[in-house]
Amino acid sequence: MREFTGSLTSPAVLAGLFREFGVVPLKKLGQNYLVDANVLSRIASAADLGEESFCLEIGPGAGALTAQLALRAARVVAVEVDRGLIPLLQFTLQAFDNVRIVHGDILRQDLHALADEHFGGAPFAVAANLPYNITTPAIMLLLESGLPVTHMVLLVQREAGERLNAKPGTKEYGALSVVAQWAYTAQTLFAVSPNCFMPKPGVESVVVRLQARERPVADVDDRRAFFGMVRALFAMRRKTVLNNLLAYRRDMGREAALFALETAGIRPGARTETLPIAALAELYAVVHGK
Repeated sequence: MREFTGSLTSPAVLAGLFREFGVVPLKKLGQNYLVDANVLSRIASAADLGEESFCLEIGPGAGALTAQLALRAARVVAVEVDRGLIPLLQFTLQAFDNVRIVHGDILRQDLHALADEHFGGAPFAVAANLPYNITTPAIMLLLESGLPVTHMVLLVQREAGERLNAKPGTKEYGALSVVAQWAYTAQTLFAVSPNCFMPKPGVESVVVRLQARERPVADVDDRRAFFGMVRALFAMRRKTVLNNLLAYRRDMGREAALFALETAGIRPGARTETLPIAALAELYAVVHGK
């Protein structure tokens, strides 16, 4: 294999690689390649990786961010769904013996097996230019996994960044806000212009950092069950929390639901988006008899 010496932030170099490897950016996969060297460097720096750090990257694309991460970390595992990009990645990243390229859909991966195989159960960071069409499910999957993810640095659509940071009582506050902020703090680091991508997306983007808390906001015995309840209670935003609770627990009568809400200190007529995480955790404990 010949040596790769080009710049992955050069649109001309990328176009040449795409022609050589028969790659066509797929809109259905949300493929927008980051071609701004300064933004790539800022994302990699924000990932705060050291010589003993492990990092999982989702959607490496042509490998521009992967290379920056590999310069800083002990090991980078890059999961790419597009089979056509695998030979290209093997070419562009051939100089890095600390990079492992995995072909697969992150939403269908056994994350525990992946982490055990490549990280040996050790804590790891996540860094990604997340395809916009999988942003919410990918973040939810990582948060529900219970894996030792120390922090995540994610390039996401601006609206997703707002939901990750949202507070109770705002229109952006929803299930993603609760799930993320239950065990992580969220911070928007900087905005990224559409001009930094090839092809240009029709949306604004931001880089968000999620940092693991020392302990979650509230104790729950089963995070998956708690997150499932949270998603159900936010499913119909125009409905009251009482109506959403009855839809979630169809085996629960109205009187039992009213009693559960009263015990948790929640007004039956309240909207779920007004409830802080602690109140939702208290309701979960009451409903599940904890």
